[in-house]
Amino acid sequence: MSTWNKPLPYPTKISKPFWDGLKNHEVHLQHCGDCGGWVFFPRAHCNHCGSTNLKWEKVSGEAELYTYTTARIPTMPEFTDEAPQQLAVVKLAEGVHVNTNLIGVDADQIKIGMKLRPVFDERPGTQTILRYTAVDSAQPSVIKVEAAEEAAPVATAAPAVAKRAINSKSLDEMQSLVSEAWSDWSNTVTVSQELINQFAELSGDNYWIHTDPEKCKTMSPFGVPIAQGNLTLVLMSKMHIPMNWEATGFTNMVNYGSASLRFMQPVPVGSKIHSKNRVLKVEQLKAGIMLTMEIATHVVGLDKPSVLNQLMILYM
Repeated sequence: MSTWNKPLPYPTKISKPFWDGLKNHEVHLQHCGDCGGWVFFPRAHCNHCGSTNLKWEKVSGEAELYTYTTARIPTMPEFTDEAPQQLAVVKLAEGVHVNTNLIGVDADQIKIGMKLRPVFDERPGTQTILRYTAVDSAQPSVIKVEAAEEAAPVATAAPAVAKRAINSKSLDEMQSLVSEAWSDWSNTVTVSQELINQFAELSGDNYWIHTDPEKCKTMSPFGVPIAQGNLTLVLMSKMHIPMNWEATGFTNMVNYGSASLRFMQPVPVGSKIHSKNRVLKVEQLKAGIMLTMEIATHVVGLDKPSVLNQLMILYM
């Protein structure tokens, strides 16, 4: 079942043939029988000569990039999981301009005038969306629903990295871990509506802003449900952050709590999140050595973290 949470077009009597064509993985445009002009967007009159003698015809959909911009801040909350977005205007071979977005192309490879081909995105379910990619891209021409869905937010282990052993009894060795530099990113976890609902049932945090998509459309400032802050915090356990060190020699390791915990950014339903960390502080206590690790969980593509947790770990 599709979990599409983004706005969808509403086909009108005039535009319906265009959207029906996309469902069949075809691009259709209006062609004027009087002046021979091609028309887009769909309308009742030719925008070249004013004639009503318009007929729908199948075209290749091939295009070139007319202009584009990189949107690093989501254009709407629902598009948080796609940030940064490559918003584009493409010029079809017939001369018409179409607003779309580019996928399957690295940002540094995008060039004005580059040749493009259509991609038919079936994930919305009720409609098929027209996107574009480079003609030589490995991006499939059709994005299927099943290709985008995940049975569960499975946390795939990050590749193993060589680790240096740090003696947890040595204050000097432990303090050598303190750094302003962040680790590499963990694996990603998808925050689905099903996961939010399961957490609501388990925790009792079933406020409508998390669990009622229809009400969120009209009453929430985000437009869609958002994850509970504590759910995002708990999901840190599913993220395997690649670390190049490993504490050794301790008898016991205790999660001592958090020196600071901040929920800084909402996580809209459907978002993918990942985490990174760094060691902020190491101090000697009577019971052992306390390490404070800062863990930042972000929606993929966003610079501002959703959760910032300064986790305190006591090595005894």
